[in-house]
Amino acid sequence: MAGNSASETSSNDSSGLKEPEKPKIQPLRLPTAEEIQGQEIWNNCAVRSVFSGVLGGGLGIFMGLLLGALDNPIMQDQMSGKQQFIYTAKQMGQRSWHSAKTFAVMGLVFSAAECVVEKARAKHDTTNTVVAGCVTGGTMSARGGPKAACAGCAGFAAFSVVIEKFFESH
Repeated sequence: MAGNSASETSSNDSSGLKEPEKPKIQPLRLPTAEEIQGQEIWNNCAVRSVFSGVLGGGLGIFMGLLLGALDNPIMQDQMSGKQQFIYTAKQMGQRSWHSAKTFAVMGLVFSAAECVVEKARAKHDTTNTVVAGCVTGGTMSARGGPKAACAGCAGFAAFSVVIEKFFESH
């Protein structure tokens, strides 16, 4: 094969005419009924929100296991290896459960807010991300009072925009 391409190149060079390669035009393919149905299901805000909540819970479990394993007991010198293992396992379980709940709520609220705003505005832009971030941050920090809710709103909205811009460039 390499010999053929070399002989073709030399024959093209000798004639002085190079034919540019033309891009192949692909025929337009209409989506199948199953693809349309899958898109309709995914465009449902409830489905999208629940899916994000489940994935957020999974991420929370992973983060809790990771951070719980790094937690050292205060009385480490006085504990046996078995006691340290049991303490670490309990910490990992507690952190996983707490992180799973937090990340699940965060994913659910953010996805629901973004989907509802996107459907209401009929646009997909950064404004949707800002509003969803504000709603999520305010919701997550509402127990701390109005000042905490405002700070959470501003902080999570800013973080959401940074992440959105980062993923837009990649």
